[in-house]
Amino acid sequence: MKQTIHDVEGTMEEKAVLVSLVTNELKRTDFSSEYSLQELVNLAETAGVEVLETMVQNKESADTKWFIGKGKVEELKMMLTELGGNTAIFDQELSGAQVRNLEEALDVKIIDRTQLILDIFAQRAKTREGILQVELAQLSYLLPRLSGQGKNLSRLGGGIGTRGPGESKLEMDRRHIRERISELKRQLQEVVRHRTLHRERRKKAGIFQVALVGYTNAGKSTILRQLTNADVYVENQLFATLDPTSRSLELPGGKEIVMTDTVGFIQNLPHDLVAAFRATLEEVCEADLVLHVVDSSSPMRSEQMKVVGDVLQELGAHGKEQITVFNKIDLCGAAELEMLTADSDSVRVSAYNNADLERLTFAIQEKLLGDTKTFRIPADRGDLIAKLYRIGDVLEQEAEEESLLFKVRVNADDYAKSGYMLTAYELDRTAVPSQNAEDGTGTVEVFDR
Repeated sequence: MKQTIHDVEGTMEEKAVLVSLVTNELKRTDFSSEYSLQELVNLAETAGVEVLETMVQNKESADTKWFIGKGKVEELKMMLTELGGNTAIFDQELSGAQVRNLEEALDVKIIDRTQLILDIFAQRAKTREGILQVELAQLSYLLPRLSGQGKNLSRLGGGIGTRGPGESKLEMDRRHIRERISELKRQLQEVVRHRTLHRERRKKAGIFQVALVGYTNAGKSTILRQLTNADVYVENQLFATLDPTSRSLELPGGKEIVMTDTVGFIQNLPHDLVAAFRATLEEVCEADLVLHVVDSSSPMRSEQMKVVGDVLQELGAHGKEQITVFNKIDLCGAAELEMLTADSDSVRVSAYNNADLERLTFAIQEKLLGDTKTFRIPADRGDLIAKLYRIGDVLEQEAEEESLLFKVRVNADDYAKSGYMLTAYELDRTAVPSQNAEDGTGTVEVFDR
């Protein structure tokens, strides 16, 4: 049995009935209401809540006062009384007024999906950066709902919806909360500045950045640990890891890259959370390559992939060079494997299979280092030779009388950034440098042979 914060404090454990409202609008979404409710059960259990029962209501639209129908509220009250529940968790986001009305009618703590996810993040945050980001998200969520927080603010014993900033902060008035939000944003801007400096140093050193993204519990942390021997927490639960972890990895050709594990995505990921974690998620935007890790065994695989794609679109990282990593193929049947995409932009793996991981590293290398080119460099041009080693993977080197012959696998973007200086020495091209080409101020006309 899971130990919750309530066990430690000696107070009553949270026991909840989970409620889902299936509206016409919800029926038009990609996720089925049954899957969404099951995901809510997993979220609640991850937060340390004992799930007593689930309740579903089909209704054309949400009730502005109660969210669910008045009759359903009475039914929920009886169910909570009979089962000894002290919390009701809703699968959709509630307004402040709806929370207040439901609390008065049910006399239990009312939590919505967003608050539940924020609570899990509060439990998972360990680093200073993670704690700052969670607090910012919680306060941003709380600010417009202060008038609807009624008994939630006065209930003792903490629990879901009250972790993170702490009760004292939740009771601050709007002005103090706004001041705290401003301070958190300032501190996170400093985090962004440090991250930017680190990224610039890596780029100057010619080190590639690879970001792992995916739906929560797809296996990103497991892949990072297996590839790099990283000491990261791995568990079969939602949002097992929160704080981003970066580790170096040497590719088969000897090139060193940096891999970063990012926070997992989920359907209806709170907007405040995406905004608060932008400093972390910017790692995805700045990455040279994105590994989209997919749980191949999930019956909602396609829908989960769409959620990740939508979040990447929101971050402005949708057009990034990407490899889809279909993970957990050891849990798939033959029919499921047949349905997985098979092309140069995807790899099927089991994170615990060394041969699969080796294929993945070769795929990463191919994407990052790109085409193979041959260069003849004058022996006295050490600067150009060093540049070749920085932008690519030198496969072969052969000495001639007054020059060196290099066969190099190079990334297209890095090669383009190198300008005419290397293009002029490409073996399969004839380049005519201008008068000032050597000092970097001229232009080069390049003709195919």
